[in-house]
Amino acid sequence: MNKPALFRTSWNLPGLALCNLVAAALLCLWLWPTGHAAFDAFDEGLYALLNHPLATHTAWRYIWTLGSLRPFDAVVGIILLVLLIRGDWVFKAAQVRQAFWGFIATLVLLLVVRALFSRWCDAMGWQHDSPTLVLPGAVHLSDWYPHLEKAWELKDQSSSSFPGDHASVLLIWAFYMSFFSQRASQRVVIWGLALLFMMPRLVAGAHWGQDDYIGGMIMALLALGWSCHTPLAAHASAWLVKATAPLFGMLAEVPGLRRLSIVGLQPA
Repeated sequence: MNKPALFRTSWNLPGLALCNLVAAALLCLWLWPTGHAAFDAFDEGLYALLNHPLATHTAWRYIWTLGSLRPFDAVVGIILLVLLIRGDWVFKAAQVRQAFWGFIATLVLLLVVRALFSRWCDAMGWQHDSPTLVLPGAVHLSDWYPHLEKAWELKDQSSSSFPGDHASVLLIWAFYMSFFSQRASQRVVIWGLALLFMMPRLVAGAHWGQDDYIGGMIMALLALGWSCHTPLAAHASAWLVKATAPLFGMLAEVPGLRRLSIVGLQPA
């Protein structure tokens, strides 16, 4: 029995064009002076709404301090990975290994896009400081908890916050999972988690909103388009599934691991 095909081996030109055109439209809207001013005004209001309560609401401050610590990024990564490789949720159990390697290929492409786009932003002078370095009345979590900043690196400021690298990873995960999801309830969970995990950087003031919904979105759309709407994901995942088959064969011999969809025997 053949594995259920996840990725198409042909070019999906309408899908590729849509991803690129939406990304280009977002960039043009952001560069348009009127649009940029509107984004700035929205982001200043959003920042005040999210950041200023940190000074007076202890629970709010504790929650987002935890979310802004570097180790919390690892927790987020584990949660996203578990949902990606959970059999018979978004992906059928027999498709999980394909899906995993397809996502890794998409993530590698995102890193390439991110490197090129960031260089372009630097060259064009589009880079800017985070709101905590610009706006008055900013609450710096690193000032409240300097011991955590020293030990775990509290992410609450940046001199080059555009585009939002952290958000681009969350967004590409959400786009990728949504691309294959079949139910609205799945998409609610997927996008709810992506938006929730984007919040710490916004609350702490490490990023403006536009760093995420413009910069992060542009990079995620480009990576998704050139991965899932071209033969790239199909060929990369097929090669990686074949290349790692001996490794997963050995892992399947470890008690308990065989029960994981990504490790268990796949259809030939």
